[in-house]
Amino acid sequence: MSHDHNSAGASHGNVKQYTIGFILSVILTIIPFGMVMSGGFSRGILITVIAITAAVQVLVQLMFFLHMNSSSEQRWNVIAFIYTVLCIAVLLIGSVWIMNYLHFNMMI
Repeated sequence: MSHDHNSAGASHGNVKQYTIGFILSVILTIIPFGMVMSGGFSRGILITVIAITAAVQVLVQLMFFLHMNSSSEQRWNVIAFIYTVLCIAVLLIGSVWIMNYLHFNMMI
């Protein structure tokens, strides 16, 4: 019975990577929270900043905590993630397209 913790696909981070990831996550959470709580920004700017910081937050989580990168050990995980994102995009875009088409036909 072997407990090999360095098998293929099991990339583990160190304290420095986790600390950097945590600090970036906190900063990316505080920025939109502070902007919303201050109340001095327009709705368009707030939505843009929230969307951008959310996308960057996802990338930080994937890189620093899930250790997804371009290494050969992580290739299948990255492919599975991209496939999942594409399926969700097709589902959302298709749903909006169908609802818009139905709305257009109901108005005639």
